[in-house]
Amino acid sequence: MEGIININKPSGITSFDVIRILRKLLKEKRIGHTGTLDPLAQGVLIVCVGKATKLVQDIEGYSKVYLAGFELGYQTDTYDIEGNTINTSDKNTVSIDELEIVTKKFVGDIEQIPPMYSALKVNGQKLYELARQGIEIERKARAITIDFLEIVNFDGKKGIIRCGVSKGTYIRSLINDIGEALGTFATMTSLVRESVGDIKLENAVSLDKIESCCNNEDYSFLVSVENFFEYPKLTLNNEKDLKLFLNGNTVRFTTSDGKYRVYNNEDSFLGLAIVGNNLLKGYKFF
Repeated sequence: MEGIININKPSGITSFDVIRILRKLLKEKRIGHTGTLDPLAQGVLIVCVGKATKLVQDIEGYSKVYLAGFELGYQTDTYDIEGNTINTSDKNTVSIDELEIVTKKFVGDIEQIPPMYSALKVNGQKLYELARQGIEIERKARAITIDFLEIVNFDGKKGIIRCGVSKGTYIRSLINDIGEALGTFATMTSLVRESVGDIKLENAVSLDKIESCCNNEDYSFLVSVENFFEYPKLTLNNEKDLKLFLNGNTVRFTTSDGKYRVYNNEDSFLGLAIVGNNLLKGYKFF
């Protein structure tokens, strides 16, 4: 069994909980998600099954859109409402004008320090494991990009923002940093991942739906690799070119630069390739 699933992860469980559930339902061990969502978060979680797990890293790099709730006036150790309050401020309200001025400063290429409560590893140890032991270490700032950041609603203390971000962005940290820039504290109260690349939440399936389908031996929720990636189709008719491609060698092929789905002359899907300067090179083979 292989394919890609757009899952609407519910709040209250981890991303790995989703994997455990799917392994049981699909009876397939090779399953991996393409970007962790915290237990508090819900929304798009793209999962790769079988041979499609080769593409986890490709999909991880897609930009993402989030809808995040926040509240001013206090800070927790996790930067969200699931943590313990460690700081409070008498300044727990600001004007919408203040918020708009500050949020605009975060749009574009910026640097962000990852939170201690994260799965990032330092010297082979996950940061959240150290944090649970009361150990805080210095983290290096990482370059990220905020494509857009808009205020959906705000009452002076509580609000919701929508933002489009690059890989590696922590929305909890973004909200924490916005709070500091406002001269107070801010904590994330909710998070919904609305999209990963062009994959939208409105097209996601629930775990309950998947369970129901599996009980009826209906696996239509699995999208094949060739249908998931809507790259142009390219056919290798020449036997020599086909052999070169399948052996991982570069093939001369005159076409526009970009990514392609590659087929043989019998219309069998072979894999994904990149073309540059009329040279074709496969990078994932199926």
